[in-house]
Amino acid sequence: MMRCLRAALLLSVATLPATLSAQEQPQPPAASARIPSIPFTERTLANGLRVYAIRDTTTPNVAVQVWYDVGGRDDPRGRSGFAHLFEHLMFKATRNLVPEQMDRLTEDVGGYNNASTGDDYTNYFEVIPANHLQRLLFAEADRMASLVVEPTSFASERDVVKEEYRQGFARPYGKLFQTYLPEISYSVHPYARGVIGDVANLDSATIDDVRAFHATYYRPDNAILVVAGNFDPAQLNSWVDQYFAPIKRPAGEIPRVTVTEPPRERPVSRTVYEANTPLPAVLLSWQLPPDRDADVPALQVLDAIMATGENSRLYRSLVYRDELAQSAQTSFDTRAGTGTYAVFAIMAGGKDAAAGEAALRREVARFRDEAVTPAELAEAKNEILTAAIKRRETAEGKAFLLAQNVIINDDPTASEKQLAAVQRVTAADIQRVARKYLADNQSALLRYLPEQTGKTGDTVTVAPTVVTRPLTAPADIAIVTPAPAGQRMLPPPPAAPVKPVLPQVAETRLANGLRVITVERHDLPLVTASLVAVGGAATDPAGKAGASSLSAGLMTMGTTTRSAAEIARAVESLGGSIGSDASRDGASVDLTVTSDQLAPAMTILADVATHPAFAAEEIERARTQTIDGVAVAMKNPAQLSGLVASRVVFGNQPYGTPLEGTPTSLKTLTQADLKAAYQRTWQPGQAALVLVGDITPAAARTLAKRYLGTWQGKGTTAAVPGDRAAFPAPRVVVVDMPDAGQAGVVVARPGIARDDARYYPLAVANTVLGGGFSSRLNQEVRIKRGLAYGASSGLQAGRRPGLVAARTQTKNPSAAEVVTLISAEMEKLGKAPVPQGELATRQAVLVGNFGRTVETTDGIAGLLGDYVVQSVPLDELQRYTAKVEGVDPAAVQAAAAALLDPKAASIVVVGDARQFLPALKARYPQVEVVPAAAVNLDSGSLK
Repeated sequence: MMRCLRAALLLSVATLPATLSAQEQPQPPAASARIPSIPFTERTLANGLRVYAIRDTTTPNVAVQVWYDVGGRDDPRGRSGFAHLFEHLMFKATRNLVPEQMDRLTEDVGGYNNASTGDDYTNYFEVIPANHLQRLLFAEADRMASLVVEPTSFASERDVVKEEYRQGFARPYGKLFQTYLPEISYSVHPYARGVIGDVANLDSATIDDVRAFHATYYRPDNAILVVAGNFDPAQLNSWVDQYFAPIKRPAGEIPRVTVTEPPRERPVSRTVYEANTPLPAVLLSWQLPPDRDADVPALQVLDAIMATGENSRLYRSLVYRDELAQSAQTSFDTRAGTGTYAVFAIMAGGKDAAAGEAALRREVARFRDEAVTPAELAEAKNEILTAAIKRRETAEGKAFLLAQNVIINDDPTASEKQLAAVQRVTAADIQRVARKYLADNQSALLRYLPEQTGKTGDTVTVAPTVVTRPLTAPADIAIVTPAPAGQRMLPPPPAAPVKPVLPQVAETRLANGLRVITVERHDLPLVTASLVAVGGAATDPAGKAGASSLSAGLMTMGTTTRSAAEIARAVESLGGSIGSDASRDGASVDLTVTSDQLAPAMTILADVATHPAFAAEEIERARTQTIDGVAVAMKNPAQLSGLVASRVVFGNQPYGTPLEGTPTSLKTLTQADLKAAYQRTWQPGQAALVLVGDITPAAARTLAKRYLGTWQGKGTTAAVPGDRAAFPAPRVVVVDMPDAGQAGVVVARPGIARDDARYYPLAVANTVLGGGFSSRLNQEVRIKRGLAYGASSGLQAGRRPGLVAARTQTKNPSAAEVVTLISAEMEKLGKAPVPQGELATRQAVLVGNFGRTVETTDGIAGLLGDYVVQSVPLDELQRYTAKVEGVDPAAVQAAAAALLDPKAASIVVVGDARQFLPALKARYPQVEVVPAAAVNLDSGSLK
C-alpha cells in the first residue's frame, strides 16, 4: 500500500551566519523559497479518460502512469483484498500481450514497472527510455480494454498474494499496521478492511469475480493517464488517440462508496498479545478529515512538529530524554474520505506500554493545551517545503504528485494549494485543529504486547457495522481470450534512442589530502553534501563488533561545542536532517540543502565530522537503542537469516560480524573503543567531500577549504585489506523459530572484491540470476510456482571479497523446495552460456538502474561516495554503461561457474523447523539445527 512519506531533508530558505556557536540559537527563518509549479496539459477523451502530460526534456526517460479510481474501499463483501489481488492479475495476459510481457517492455529495455493498491486507488506505473513510450501506451491501453483472466494465472497470483500477506505478518509488528490499525480506526467505512485482505477472503474469490471487477471498475471514465518526461506533445496526443480513444465507455454507472465514517465520540481501547513481539508497542489513532479539507495544512504542520527528525517532540521526549521508546513515530494518512492519524511507540527494553501510552497522550495534549513556538512553526514549514522540492526532482515524482492530486482531490494542483496554505498556518491554527480532532475521547488505543501464557487479550476484527456491498456483475461481460498468434497485434517498434547526458565529475585535493569532488546540476536549487571516509566496520577489532557503526551514529549526537539537541535544532530549523553512518568499508555524513544555504550547513557538517564528543551519556543512550533494535531484527526471519548467512560464510573474518554489533559486543564497547573507531576512519587523507547539485567546482573548493581545510587526523589510517584468509567450509544451518509466519531462506557464498577483474561479468551474472522481476529466480519461485512474493540475489563486492547471496521468504512447508530451486538456478548459470537475448535484457536492467540513480543529487552523491570507499576511479561514472554492455555470454558463464557454484555455498533457513526440516534433511543430512534463542552471532560457529 502506498503512503505519502514526508522526508526530512536539509533545506534553508534564508541566510544564516557562516558560523554558529553552541550558545547561539538562531530564530528559524520563515519559508520563502518558491517551488516552481508543475507545468502540465490536460484533456479528456470522449470515452471519459483524463490525460495529463508533463514535458521534461532534461531526462532521457519517460514515466507512464495509469491510476484507477478503485481501491481497498471498493472490495466486495466477503472479498477483502480483492482490489489488491486484481492489481497482480493486471500483469498477466491480454488479448495481445502474453503473461509478463509488461516486464519485457519495461525492465528488459532498462526501465521498470510496478503497481500499488491504496484504499482509494490502484496505480500502475512505469519508467522507460523515452523511445519506448509508444510501446507502453499500446500495452496500457490493451490491458485496460482486454485483460485475459484464466485459471492458471489466477491461482498462481493468488498464491503470491498469500505469501505477501504472510510476509507482512512474519515481521515483528506486522499485524499492528497491516490489520489492527484500520480495524480499530473505522466502525462504518470499508477503510476498516486492510488492503491486503486475508487468506480466507482470497480463497473465496472466483474467476467470475475477477471478470466482473474488471468490467465494473477498469474502464476509461474511471481512470487517468499521466505521461511525464521527454516526449513530443503532438506525437503523444496522436498515440493516445490511437490506442486509448477507441476503448468503449460502458453504459452502466460506476458503484461508489458513499458511506461516511461518523465522528468518534467515545474512546476505543484494545489490548492484544502477539507472538514474535520482542518489545511492547502502543498506538493511538485519531480521525483526520479528507485530504481536501481546509484543516489539513495545519494538521500537516502539527505532524511535522510532532515527528519529523530528531528535534521533533516525539523523539526528544520519548526516545532521547526519557528513553522510554526504541522508536516513536506517526502515520499521517489523509484520504478521499476520513483518514487516520496514528501516533505510536515501540518501547525500549524494560519499559511498559502504559508508560508509552501516557507519554504519547501527554505529547498530543501539549498541542491542545499550549501554542507551538515560533521556532517549531518555522522549522515544520521548512521541512514540508523541502520534502515538496525533493518530490519534484524526477519526472516520475512529478507524475505521482499530480496523479495523487487528481484521484484524491479531483484537482491536479491540490498539492500546490496545500503548500501555499501551509505557509499561512499559525500557532493558533495548530492549537485549534488539535482541539478539534485530537481529543482523548476521540482516540483509539491499541496495546500490542508480547505473547504471555494465559493472556488472551481482546479480539480485534472488522466491526460488523462496517458497510460493504456485494459485487454485482455488469450484464454481458465479454470473456477475453488471447488472440491467435497470427492475429495478435504486436507492440510497435521503439523509436530512435534519446542519448543520456551523464554527470561530469570535477575533482581537486586540499593540502591536508581531502579530495573535493563536484558534479554540477543547476535544474533545481539543491545541493547534496556527502563527506565519506575509508575504514568502517571491517576495521573493528575482534570482539568489538558494532564499534564503527555505533561510533558513526554518535557523530551527530554531540560535538565539543554542540549538544545532540543543538545539532538537531540547528539543522532541522533549516528544514531538514543530517545523518551519519558506517558501512563495511567506510562511513559518511550526509545532508541536502538549498544551494544558497550550503555555507551555514557546512558549518554543522564540518563540526560533526571533525569534533565528535562521544559523551558518556550519549554512548549509553545509543547503546541501549541499538541493542533494542538488534532484538527486533532477531525476531524477523528475513533479517536473521541474512545475519546468520554472513556469519556462516565468513566465519570470524571482518565481513562476518554483524555491522551494528550484537547485544554482547555492544555491551563491551568503551568510549576509548568508539574514539579509536572514529580515528581509524576519519582522516582527511582517506576522505572525500562530494558536492552534487547547484554549485560550481570553484565554489566547492572554496567551501571545502574554508570549513575542512584545517582538519588534521589524529589517529592511524584504516588498514588496507591484507592477505585474504581461506573461507570456512560451507554449512547448512536451520534456525528454529517456532510459529514463525514464514521462513527466511538464504543461499550464500564468498564472492569477489570490487577491484577484481571479474566484477562486471559477475554483476551481470548476478542480475541474470536474481536481478529484477524477470530474473531466473523470480521466474521459478514466484511466477511459475507462486511460492514467494519475490526471490532475488545480490552481490556485495567490497574492499575485500564480499557476499553473493540468493534469498527469499516463503511459507514454511515450501522452504526446502525453494532451497532446491535456488541451488539449481545457481548451478545452471555455470553450465551453459546465457542466450544473447536474455543477456541483453539483464544488461539493460543494470544500465537502467544506473541511469535512474544519477537523476537525483543524492543518488549521484551516493554513487560517487561508494567509488571513493572502494577505490574506484571516478571516471567509472562515464564508463559504467560500456563496461556492462561489454560483458559477453562466455564471461558470464565463466564468472558463474567460478563464483555462483552452489557447492561452495552455505544454506540458511530461519523458520518453523518442524514444517520443513525433514524435507531439507533428506537432501542435506549434515544440516545443523540451532534454536533461535540460542543463536550466538558473536562467533562464527553460532554457538
